[in-house]
Amino acid sequence: MKPRALIVFDMDGVLIDVSKSYRETARQAARHFFTGATGWDELPDPLFSLAELAAVKQTGGLNNDWDLTCQVIRLLCRRIRINQPPVYTGNPWENYRKNVSTWDVTPLADFLRSVEQPLTRLLAEKSGADNGFIAEIYRGDVGSGNIIKQIFQEIYLGETLFAETYGFPPSLHKDIGLNILEKLIIEQQLIGKLAERNLLAIATGRPRAEALYPLNAFGLKAFFTLMISLDDCLAAEQKRFERDGKKQSLSKPDPFMLDTITDKLGQLPANRYYVGDMPDDMIAALRAREKFTGIGFTTSAPDKTGLEEKLRAAGAAQVFGTTASLLAFFSSEH
Repeated sequence: MKPRALIVFDMDGVLIDVSKSYRETARQAARHFFTGATGWDELPDPLFSLAELAAVKQTGGLNNDWDLTCQVIRLLCRRIRINQPPVYTGNPWENYRKNVSTWDVTPLADFLRSVEQPLTRLLAEKSGADNGFIAEIYRGDVGSGNIIKQIFQEIYLGETLFAETYGFPPSLHKDIGLNILEKLIIEQQLIGKLAERNLLAIATGRPRAEALYPLNAFGLKAFFTLMISLDDCLAAEQKRFERDGKKQSLSKPDPFMLDTITDKLGQLPANRYYVGDMPDDMIAALRAREKFTGIGFTTSAPDKTGLEEKLRAAGAAQVFGTTASLLAFFSSEH
C-alpha cells in the first residue's frame, strides 16, 4: 500500500516525556554548577520552575539541552558576585573548581527566593556578569574541557551508563541517571497504527545513542523508517567546515534534518508533516526544500496556551494539545 503521508516526529516533548529527565537534568545541572561557591548551600532547590525553563527553551536557538543549560547558567551568573577575574590553568576541572570557589552566590540565592519568575526577569535584562568564563568551559566535548556538558551528561546518564558511554568515571554525579524517568507520550500501539498507513521518521536534537535508548526501551524503533539525529548534524557541519572553512549550525531551525530525510527516502508522499513542540521545529518545516506542514504539539508544555501562540507565530498550520486530537488528525483524510 502506498503511504498516505510522510510524518516526521521530533522526539522530546512529542514522543517522549522528558520533563523528569532532560528538563530536570538541566535544572539540576544548573544548581550543581555552583558547587563550591560561597553561599551554595543557600541556593533554593529547585532553583526555578520547569515552566520557567520551558519559557527559556522556547526563545529559540537552544535545540539541545546542553545549550539550554549553558544559557540558564549564563542568566543566573547575572546575580552572582565575582571577586576576581577568571584564572585559567591547564586542567579543565581544576580551572572550573578554582574559579567557582571564588564566587559568592548569596545574591543569587536572595534573588531566586524573592522573585516569582526569576529566569523571565533575567531574560529581560540586556547584560550581566558574564566575563567570558562560561564560554571558556563550554568548549569542546565531555572529557576535553566542556564542564557544563559533562555535568549534564553525568546527571542524565547516571554513574554506570556515563562510564560505559565515555570510558571514564563521572567527576561530580555518582548516582542513578534521570534518563530512567522518561515516559512515552504516544503509546506504542498508536504509533504502530500510524505506521500501517504512513511513512514515519524522526528528526531529533538528541545524540543518536541517547535517541536509541527510549526507542528500544519502549519498542518503537521498528515503526520508524529513518532517524536523523544530532550526530548527523555535527558530521555534516564538520564536512562543510573542512570544505568551506566556515562554521554553520545545522540543528533546527535549519532544515538540514528534514532535507536529509527527504533526500534519503527518495520518492515522497504528497503530504509531508513535521510534528514538534518548539517554534524552531515549525521554522525548519517551512524552510525545508520539500515543504513540510508544521504540526505543533503542546501536550507536555506547562503553558499550553502560551506555547500554542508561539508555535502558530512560527508557522504551525495546526496545533494539538492532546494525543487523541493529534491522532484523529492523522486518521482523517490528511
